[in-house]
Amino acid sequence: MDNPLPAFRAIRTFVFDVDGVMTDARVQVTESGELLRTMTIRDGYAVQLAVQLGYRVAVITGGTSEGVRLRFLRLGVDDYYSGIRDKALTLDAYHERYGLDPRQTLYMGDDIPDLPAMAIAGLPCAPRDAVPQVLAKARYVSPQGGGEGCVRDVVEKVLTLNGQWPVS
Repeated sequence: MDNPLPAFRAIRTFVFDVDGVMTDARVQVTESGELLRTMTIRDGYAVQLAVQLGYRVAVITGGTSEGVRLRFLRLGVDDYYSGIRDKALTLDAYHERYGLDPRQTLYMGDDIPDLPAMAIAGLPCAPRDAVPQVLAKARYVSPQGGGEGCVRDVVEKVLTLNGQWPVS
């Protein structure tokens, strides 16, 4: 694997999957059939900071959850695509809609449906506990697992390399 640090510096757009990236890939199922997920506040902090600093942030997920949509809306993420079967098609349309350069896009996914979108992004990334096929295609594998800070890891790298991560 080559050194991805120069690619981190060039990132202007973050695109994330939800289950297995923002979460630990597990869901709790209530008696009424509702699916409950757990996300880390630290990932949320990094996402909202990136949005405040002018980075584009999008979520492309196969899942459908009003609670998850509302969480991202509260973090400032306006581009939330749910129930998506073809993530590459959605990512291409997102790039075209905003005139974005795919080489400046970081995409983080963890499972087979993410592979086509990862192939489009300039910096394909994965949490450490992604499936083997995704780990093999990732240019950067976070030392953090899904739902354990992998999102913060990549956002913090980009912001730090661009002199924008807050330090005390």
